[in-house]
Parts: sequence; structure tokens; C-alpha cells
Amino acid sequence: MRKSGILLPVFSLPGPYGIGCFSRYAYEFADQLKEAGQTYWQILPLGPTSYGDSPYQSYSTFAGNPYFIDLEELIKMGLLTKEECEEKDLSSAPDQIDYGKLYENRFPLLKTAFERTEKGTEEFNHFREQEKWWLDDYSLYMAIKESQNGKSWIEWPKDLKDRNPEAIASCREELEEEILFYQYLQFWFFTQWNRLKEYVNRQGIQIIGDLPIYVAFDSADTWADPELFQFDEEKNPAAVAGCPPDGFSATGQLWGNPLYRWDYHKETEYSWWISRISHSCKMYDIIRIDHFRGFDSYYSIPYGAPDASSGHWEQGPGIDFFRKVEEKLGRQSIIAEDLGYLTDSVKQLVKNTGFPGMKIIQFAFDSREESDYLPHNYEKNCVVYTGTHDNDTLIGWYEALLPEDQIFALEYLGREENNYWDYIRLALASVANTAIIPMNDYLGKGTNARINQPSTLGKNWKWRMQEGEVTKELLQRICKMTRIYKR
Repeated sequence: MRKSGILLPVFSLPGPYGIGCFSRYAYEFADQLKEAGQTYWQILPLGPTSYGDSPYQSYSTFAGNPYFIDLEELIKMGLLTKEECEEKDLSSAPDQIDYGKLYENRFPLLKTAFERTEKGTEEFNHFREQEKWWLDDYSLYMAIKESQNGKSWIEWPKDLKDRNPEAIASCREELEEEILFYQYLQFWFFTQWNRLKEYVNRQGIQIIGDLPIYVAFDSADTWADPELFQFDEEKNPAAVAGCPPDGFSATGQLWGNPLYRWDYHKETEYSWWISRISHSCKMYDIIRIDHFRGFDSYYSIPYGAPDASSGHWEQGPGIDFFRKVEEKLGRQSIIAEDLGYLTDSVKQLVKNTGFPGMKIIQFAFDSREESDYLPHNYEKNCVVYTGTHDNDTLIGWYEALLPEDQIFALEYLGREENNYWDYIRLALASVANTAIIPMNDYLGKGTNARINQPSTLGKNWKWRMQEGEVTKELLQRICKMTRIYKR
């Protein structure tokens, strides 16, 4: 039962052409995980990103990010040349992703490959037929979006916004080539991803994928199925998601995602959700459900409000939802992201599902009060992290702690001086059945390697590991500590 793994987003893998992808470096990382004695590779959502470049704001909950397609494979197939790829300006720094340059220069490369590809292959046609239940709407949505200069569907002409059958039929005919291009990108994404996952699994590694509870407003999901969401007659959200004010933010967090019509979902026996979870179960071995508390109760903010302070709590679907999922799909491996302020009813829901919740070492050291995140308070059925993608690195976190909290942390550890390895050891030594350590913590990185700082724009989702940073010595040290604590 005692196992461990490493958190590293796909985009943070090393390699050429501006962003981590399903390249040989992903396979090498799987080999490194095996050498380090790990069981899990945890990643972030793989969907195509929209405004702000966040993997939690995607154009589709079912589609994959075309940036993750390995260009080197397309070069080997003769669909691109190395010179064509190298002459494109795809990055501004080797350890940082420049999404602006990727958008301007990587998509033209993929279009070139598409134009040189035989379109009617048996494999491609099989993929299109097998995935048409989501692929048709997604590819049409992206093609129309491109024809509308990237505007959100809420700003499209009314007949397109409302999916008028004649207008949609006309678009399918006029935009046939563009639709095929977006289907082609998905074909390559899933072909390469499935091959990579199969290899990772053969190394004895399971992939923990991330399922955001909400979808983006500007997405194929909301455009194709508006009845699933709390929209008014003009298809504007009646209310949006977020978090209430707390000690970290006086005005709360305004995420802006549309909220679900849970009464409608219940009437349909949660069929859309069951399709969504089933799709994720095929992509990953284990699913981490982000913002799990939203299934118990969710924070509803009036659409157009300047911040989250005017919101209120609404009742979620509760245990009925998870019973229906299990009835339809069987028992699935799920991690409940149950962080933040938790009511008794949220705690009871996590307990009733039997899913492991999450513990964060960085949250433990508040000298003002006893914390559930201190390892001596853990139960076995949980997943412990030194930090998540939303946290600073261990080094950056400690430097920003209040002096009294720094002293408390050292006293808890029984140390005179701070060493980030002590917090890694604390996680691995805990009774938690599963321990996940971010790669940037194993590498001893500072704040410059932070993946995301919530409620900020422009500096997130950019950090990349460099080739050669994971040394034999580091892998041996990770493996030794893993063995000591029987993981």
C-alpha cells in the first residue's frame, strides 16, 4: 500500500521546440522514475489551453493540447524538416515557456505537416469515428472560432452562437478543411499519448491525471451543451465559480467558470459527467478531482460581479453523484483534492466515497494553531505532498515564512538549520499510503521554478526542467529514501 511518485507537468519536460511534449524526453523521464523506485507520475490536465495558458481553462474537457505533439516524430515521417522546426522562434529561454511564440509559430508547423499528410488513412478514419461523440463538436467549434478571429462563442453571430441547424450545416461544408485539421491534431495527440502511457505502464509506473471540476466558459463543452450549465436566455452565465474571501484574499477568488445545473445532471443520471470520467479513466490510471468540495457545496458568484465577495454557497450533488458513477463505471481510482476550508459535510462526503484526500507539508507549519497537515495527525488513507502545482517550491516557501513559523518548522523537524530534503523525508516517512513530491522540489529549485501562483496572470505554467538536471546521484538518493520508508 505504501507508494510514492513525482509530480511533473508534461509541459515542464526538457527538449527542443519550446515546450515539453510526448518526445523521447518523456520516455526518459519514465525510465528515471523506474530507476528512482517510483510508482506514480502525476501530471496536470492535458487539454488545449485558452486565455492565460492555464491547463485548468481549456477549450475542451475531452480534447488534448496540440502543443504536446512531438515534432521530432513528424520530422522522422517526412512531414516536417528539422530546418523548418529550428528556424521557427519557439522559445525565449531554455527553462521557460513562451506561449505567445508557440501560438505564432508552432501551429503553422502543424498545419504544414497536415497539408503533407494523406488524409484518408484507415487509422485516422477509425479515430474520427471512434471519438466523434466529442470530436465533431470540438473540431467544428475550433474551426468556427478560427474563422471568427478567436472570439469567444458568446460573441459569434446569433445563428452560430445558438447552433442554428442550417448555419451549422453550412459551416461544416465551408470549413471542412479546417475541421479536418483540428481532428488531425487530436489524432496525433492521442496516438502519441496512448503510446507514451503504454510505455510508462510497462515500466511499472501509473499516471495520475488531473480532472478539473469546472470547464471554461469559452469552450466546446459549453457551446455544444449549454443546457448543462446555469445560463440565462442569452446564454450568459447566471452565476460563476470561485472562492469566498479568506485570510489569503480579502475579496476571495473569482474564477469565472460557469456553474452546473445539478438538477438537470441528476435527471439525466449524470450522463455527461459519466462520459467525462470514463474518458479520463482511459487516459489515466488514477484521477485527481480538483476542487472536490464543489460536489458537496459550491460557491456561486453573480455573473459580472467585480470580485467574489458577493457570492454565496449552494448545495452540490453529494454522494448521489459518486454512487451513480460507481454504478455505471465500477469502482475507480480517484484522489479527492479536499484542500482549503472544509466543513463537516465535506469531510463526511470524502469519508463516504472512501477516496483518499490530500495533505500538504507546506500547510502544516502555522505556529498559531494545531494543523491537520502536520504528519502526526495523518490517517493512512491520504496522499501527502510537499506542495502542489499551486505552491511555491520548498526553498521559496521557507524563505517567505514568518520567522516564528520558520522556528516552528525547525523545532518540529528537530533541526538547527533548514534543509529542503528534511520536508521530503517528512512526507515519505509519514503514514500516508501515497507520497507525491514535485520534481522542482527534488531538484532543490527556488521560486523561479514555481509552476503557478493562484490569482495571477502572465507568469504561470512556464517552468521547464533542463536536460541533464536529473542526475544518477539524484535518482539514487530518491531511490534510497524510497526504500528506507518502504515505498
